[in-house]
Amino acid sequence: MAGHVINIDSENNDRFRAWERLLDGRGIKKQGAFLLAGRKTVPEALSAAPDRFTAVLAPDTPALQAIEPLLPAHVTRHILARPLFERLDVSGTHLPLLVGSVPDMPVVDLAAPPQGLELVCALGDPGNLGAVMRSAAAFGAARLVLLPDAAHPYHPRALRAGANAVLTLAVARARNWAAVAGAGGPIVSLDGSGEDIGRFPWPRDLRLVLGEEGQGLPVSLALTRLGIPTTGAVESLNATVAAAIALQHYFAAHGPRP
Repeated sequence: MAGHVINIDSENNDRFRAWERLLDGRGIKKQGAFLLAGRKTVPEALSAAPDRFTAVLAPDTPALQAIEPLLPAHVTRHILARPLFERLDVSGTHLPLLVGSVPDMPVVDLAAPPQGLELVCALGDPGNLGAVMRSAAAFGAARLVLLPDAAHPYHPRALRAGANAVLTLAVARARNWAAVAGAGGPIVSLDGSGEDIGRFPWPRDLRLVLGEEGQGLPVSLALTRLGIPTTGAVESLNATVAAAIALQHYFAAHGPRP
């Protein structure tokens, strides 16, 4: 096995305590690091962005040996006592976890015109945010802009739902809703009573705004509201489903980004 392996058996170990804090958004934000799990996502991430990862955490020697061929030399190897590993393996994969570094997510000036499709998002549920990131990557969104109340895009649940989409997206932050209100260029949102999304002439450069689940958007926000026709059998669509439909409409109008 290449490299030195560090064994960790105590819950009082400083490294373990730091990793455990990466299970929520506050710890991720404070430490600038995240945990990645998944039978497919871990190997894919190591192939696509090996420099993003600093450590691997395994439950035993055979598991570490199995992933060893994929690990860059700079990644530190750790074997955790199984009870400790299980506390970090919240997805229940029983497979090695990666520790990665969160990239810079700068605050953007929304007064500047959009470049391509920019998704401005306030979704507070990490799973919903991850699903939206997956659709954004699939349909070629140019940038994801997160409002302060949005979930952290590197939260374990967001990563699990996003299937590594966050590794391919440009992610930035908006200061507040006032910045959205002053945004330049075309700006649209989704609203059951809005104009038919199928008849909307999608410009190549625009911003699509997704509000918080259940709360929607500030009433005073001036933008074009688009509705998705349905049978009416349910009151509304889930935010992630509605976002995926809107993103596909944009993609159908313009195709892949140049």
